[in-house]
Amino acid sequence: MSLRNCHTLTASGQDLTSSSSRGPWEDARAVLKPSTLARKPKPPKPENAITIGVSARVLFNMEKEQQIYEQQGMEEYIKYQVEHETQPFSPGPAFSFVKALEAVNTRLRELYPESEELFDVVLMTNNHAYVGLRLINTINHHKLFIERFCMTGGNSPIGYLKAYHTNLYLSADPVKVREALEEGIAAATMFTPEKITEVSETQLRVAFDGDAVLFSDESERIYKAHGLDKFFEHEKTHENKPLDHGPLKGFLEALGKLQKKFYGKGQRMDCPIRTYLVTARSAASSGTRALKTLRSWGLEIDEALFLAGAPKGPMLEKIRPHIFFDDQMFHVEGAAEMGTVACHVPYGIAQRITKKGNNDKDASSAPQES
Repeated sequence: MSLRNCHTLTASGQDLTSSSSRGPWEDARAVLKPSTLARKPKPPKPENAITIGVSARVLFNMEKEQQIYEQQGMEEYIKYQVEHETQPFSPGPAFSFVKALEAVNTRLRELYPESEELFDVVLMTNNHAYVGLRLINTINHHKLFIERFCMTGGNSPIGYLKAYHTNLYLSADPVKVREALEEGIAAATMFTPEKITEVSETQLRVAFDGDAVLFSDESERIYKAHGLDKFFEHEKTHENKPLDHGPLKGFLEALGKLQKKFYGKGQRMDCPIRTYLVTARSAASSGTRALKTLRSWGLEIDEALFLAGAPKGPMLEKIRPHIFFDDQMFHVEGAAEMGTVACHVPYGIAQRITKKGNNDKDASSAPQES
């Protein structure tokens, strides 16, 4: 499994200099003409929207550019980006997820033309504004509806997440993801499978692990400290006591809120959002508490898969989610091997136990761009 999140903008390769009688701006317009003249919908106000902060390197493939930065430095990196700013980047691991968000928005606008309860994607990057033209050209090339940018010129964008009312932040940089979680913002490190499984273009599918993702790591702590038997005993004793919330609970809540808008129009069976709980818990021994916790929160999950310790990858291959969240790299890697775009949520006791394993390796090799 590899973490590949790089931009590659390449359009016509044309030169903006001209020996003709036309002015330079006419030449520029000829090369950088808009990809579409279709009227775009107005973006929702941030306070009304479900805001997804996506780093440039997970939305687009910028692997080549990242190598230039690491091997040749910032100035060569910026020079290369400017020289290739008419060349669009190819899609990255978050691309299908963002397209699915836009598909849901289209359906919502048809049912509720005046509502601003919509997904709103913000491109978050510590790139310099100099590189912004290539990103804009890429977004127009792929016909994405992304109007909000945050380009911080080498500084971390984390401080801006709350100002954008961010509900979820996706990045290739585990350090920035941890910073976002410490600020109380749902966040995850996104990985790129060698080959990404084809996913639905009309239904957004989101899969969650339970403990330390939707729920707190309370039960995970019991298991790590005292073993499986004590874990089962603890869950049985506390099955009527809801678990505390985990870092992704708020995002599931936001998805559920939008689902109910479709249910209200009689479209439960045709809802363009579907959610999944994919957990290593066993149903009979520890599943009751998980389901009762969701019910106590007033949240529905469309499908619940209790795997009793079996690998998650094969199940995820059948689900074909646009995105899967888990707190353990073992499950993230297993999902990615089967072609699922998987995200690591570095939260809870499992991170302390594996501190000198995968997570530190990821952090130490974290690229400059988010």
